[in-house]
Amino acid sequence: MDALILSRLQFAVATYFHFLFVPLTLGLSILIAIMETIFVRTGDEEYRRMAKFWGKIFLINFAMGVVTGITLEFQFGTNWSRYSSYVGDIFGSLLAIEATVAFFLESTFIAVWALSWNRLSPKAHAVTIWLVAAASSLSAVWILIANAWMQHPVGYTIRNGRAELTDFFAVVTQSFAIHQIIHTLSAAYILSAFFVMGVSAYHLLKKQHTSFFGRSFRLALVMGLVFSIVEVVQGHMHGAEVARVQPTKLAAMESLWDTTAHAPQYLFLVPDEKNERNFIELGAIPGALSMLAYHDSSATVRGLKDFPRDERPPVTLSFISFRIMVGLGFLFLALMTVGWFLRNRLEEHPWYLKTMLYAIPLPYIAAQAGWTLAEVGRQPWVVYGVMKTSDAVSPIAVSQALVSLLAFVGVYSLLGAAALYLIIMHVRRGPESGQPA
Repeated sequence: MDALILSRLQFAVATYFHFLFVPLTLGLSILIAIMETIFVRTGDEEYRRMAKFWGKIFLINFAMGVVTGITLEFQFGTNWSRYSSYVGDIFGSLLAIEATVAFFLESTFIAVWALSWNRLSPKAHAVTIWLVAAASSLSAVWILIANAWMQHPVGYTIRNGRAELTDFFAVVTQSFAIHQIIHTLSAAYILSAFFVMGVSAYHLLKKQHTSFFGRSFRLALVMGLVFSIVEVVQGHMHGAEVARVQPTKLAAMESLWDTTAHAPQYLFLVPDEKNERNFIELGAIPGALSMLAYHDSSATVRGLKDFPRDERPPVTLSFISFRIMVGLGFLFLALMTVGWFLRNRLEEHPWYLKTMLYAIPLPYIAAQAGWTLAEVGRQPWVVYGVMKTSDAVSPIAVSQALVSLLAFVGVYSLLGAAALYLIIMHVRRGPESGQPA
């Protein structure tokens, strides 16, 4: 292995691990804000206790997100210094706004919220968690704008051998960024809904605190159903945007090698040693890819052979990750729809509660598959069409990259085990004593 491969592996480890905590933080902040708002409006003490219970999990996730996010950003200077030097004027400014505005507000109001349960009025306390939720989503928006610029660079010019910002408004309002923001935030809200529903199902199956967790389940169900619908509809729109600005990614995620009119969509890849690509495509749906990409089943879609060999993304990983993401997306919508019809008699259907308990990992898998497609499908570019990943890596020794990779894996493993232990212990313990059953 060379420094490039090791640096890519390290960044992948850091990104995957960081994104285990971010989406739950985003969604839980909104659910907790809703719980506190209901408490303010109704005076029902149970909703306040619900906010406290889920709030402890939120704080654990937030702390882990901060720790892993800081180390993730440090890598732009340690492992990707050439990237930082080339596009730092653009990418760095977006990260600076996220850190100095959104993250500052988020961390400040989290401290106020966590330490002021008995110091602020219920209304003021509810306002603080709404500010946390807004700042959390705003923080994610700026990060996603930065990533969207890497996927589809706009509003810049190359001057003196560097990329310089010329149109800030174009960067923050481009359609690719808007699609990516909606898609990623919706996925985060779905993940949070599944987490709350799964934990609630655990207690409902044990017939513990049934009122408390029944209400938690139904609140999360509404969020999950709404954003599952949004994700399916917007996902189709996002696919059309990918076809417009990243045709190589579209061809890779669909394993389309030849430019084709009325292009089919394949469901499976099967290994085939006799095939020059080492696999064959099966389960073709005629015209489906043309419809996905251009809303016209007879449209022509460019294949991978239309692009230089050294500009083609990895096909198999892009193909599989896309299908995992889409398949789970439709499964989430189905599970949420079933839950809607069973919402007032959940305890009569233990099979559904068990399903939701065991389904907790699925949105995490879908989110990671989505990021795999986004990042692997962009290769070999770190900034699509502007800078290749091989040109972005720092001039470091293989030994340095290997040591830092192993250090990241070791530290993250310990942090992950500690966070998982704390969350599981809190979940098993249940709400605070005196909670109505």
